[in-house]
Amino acid sequence: MNGAFLSEMLEQIAERGRVLIGATRTGDRIAVDALVECCEELLSLRGEVSGVALARDILASYEALPQEQRAAFFRSLMTQFDVAVEPLRSAVANWSGAPSAKTSAILYSVAEPRRQELFRRLNLAPGATGSLVTMRSHLLDAIRADPSLAPLDADFQHLLSSWFNRGFLVLRRITWSTPANILDKIIHYEAVHEIGSWTDLRARLDPPDRRCYAFFHPALADEPLIFVQVALTREVPGAIAPILAAARGPVDVERATTAVFYSITNCQRGLAGVSFGSFLIKQVVAALARELPQIREFVTLSPVPGFAGWLGRELAADGSSASGSSVLGESDRAVLAGLGRPDWHADQATAESLRPPLLRAAATYFLKARSTVGAALDPVARFHLGNGARLDRINWLADTTRKGLRQSHGLMVNYRYDLDAIEKNHEAYAERGEIVASRAVHRLAARELELPVVGKLKR
Repeated sequence: MNGAFLSEMLEQIAERGRVLIGATRTGDRIAVDALVECCEELLSLRGEVSGVALARDILASYEALPQEQRAAFFRSLMTQFDVAVEPLRSAVANWSGAPSAKTSAILYSVAEPRRQELFRRLNLAPGATGSLVTMRSHLLDAIRADPSLAPLDADFQHLLSSWFNRGFLVLRRITWSTPANILDKIIHYEAVHEIGSWTDLRARLDPPDRRCYAFFHPALADEPLIFVQVALTREVPGAIAPILAAARGPVDVERATTAVFYSITNCQRGLAGVSFGSFLIKQVVAALARELPQIREFVTLSPVPGFAGWLGRELAADGSSASGSSVLGESDRAVLAGLGRPDWHADQATAESLRPPLLRAAATYFLKARSTVGAALDPVARFHLGNGARLDRINWLADTTRKGLRQSHGLMVNYRYDLDAIEKNHEAYAERGEIVASRAVHRLAARELELPVVGKLKR
């Protein structure tokens, strides 16, 4: 059964249901209390047709709420649709007195917050999955002002992780012939290197040495979930400008040896924390290996979005990190003050003086800077290290755009996906928190002045 037919069928069911329950509720029940009443009614309904119609009304009413009333609705979901305490207490007592498969199943059932079943029933409505993803994005905004809503987000994440299981995801190659509505979304969602026009987009999709792949979900039709842009090259790149250059000559695909993932974009904020990025990379690697078996190297050219902020805090900390230990040497700190000079990167003498201490600081950032839970501080590093990549090289002045200078002082990095070491690297990071990095990166952090050479990486 295709998605269009299923959607049309659900629309017909919803329309029949509206006749049964009254078709004017959307306009009458915009107030939060009335919306909560509808949610209670949805949980009590036994008829599927009526349930589909009411679910659609609830979602339409929610979408009409102003921001402050959405936050109030979330608070109602927290308090009025939580775990039923008395049934849970009784189930715990029954299980404690007579542990069995039956009492365990009952305990599991009543331990679930009522709002999870509410979300499942809401998801019966036509187009409901996308509406619930949007609702979660609103919730993430509300949590910033009210962290007590976090348990509600845990319920969303639990269900969305199941609904967006990798088994439901479909990998599609994006080309210049892809329907325009999808191409327009690629332009809109691109978050790493802005696509300024349709001409820019064509330069990323149409040449024979370029690839773009995206994951889709049947419930979201033509909405990409995540996409990756790939350049086929003959060496590991050390800068982004040659890859994005409009006037460049394409590489002979038959002679390409390296696949470079230079932009990975998550499109749906409401799916934050629902991980399918590692599966995307593995699928793309497999697709490229089938199409171009001569490709032997799979690397990224990645931004370092957290580096400039971290370095600024370290420089302002008067020689000590938040933990009290020295991070930057005094001589390096003095030279790094030159980063405050406008257009420092355009002055050769200033740039060369900054190069050694800035690369050392970056290596320290990657190898030593950790979050409060012990993870790598840089979000892009967390993604790739968690997927089994190795930090291979830190590239000097690799992105001299305004954004690149602002977030990383122009630095970019290469992560390498060694197909024979992905699982081992993943285990090292996931189980022991180890940052798997090349000898060159470790030497930089140890303050040995041996700068990496842009081009072919050393083995």
